Amino acid sequence: MSAFTDEVVIERPCEEVFSFTTDPDHFKDMMPNVVEAQKVTEGEFGIGTKISETREIRGRKVTSTIEVIDFVPNERYSVRSALEGLETIYHYAFHSQGDSETKVTFECELKASTLKMKMIKPMFKKTLQKEDGDHLQLIKRALEDK
Repeated sequence: MSAFTDEVVIERPCEEVFSFTTDPDHFKDMMPNVVEAQKVTEGEFGIGTKISETREIRGRKVTSTIEVIDFVPNERYSVRSALEGLETIYHYAFHSQGDSETKVTFECELKASTLKMKMIKPMFKKTLQKEDGDHLQLIKRALEDK
């Protein structure tokens, strides 16, 4: 079940948008709370890739490992992170609209496996939506303002 969704049309070719969003060097451009992101596995970005991501949340730095769980180049990818019984999955889909536009759709999924996390989940959803709810607009701005 979706916690929240978003979509945007970016005036750039699909390959450029997909490449930008799958490059950990751009995570800070996409999500302002990210202070560091680096790939910790070898090879190309794809299923099984792991990224160490550090965010600053309310003055505290929190590091998590993000894993790519679905990947079709220039079409879609999904990433997953888990923290103490709360799993967060971000799904991205990319659709070419002509030669120079890309429609990006985003879905956030939250899964709680412990009683504690089931109780915290609504608050965590609000926090995530506040932090990442507009990140597609930030991607659009970063790419279109180049």
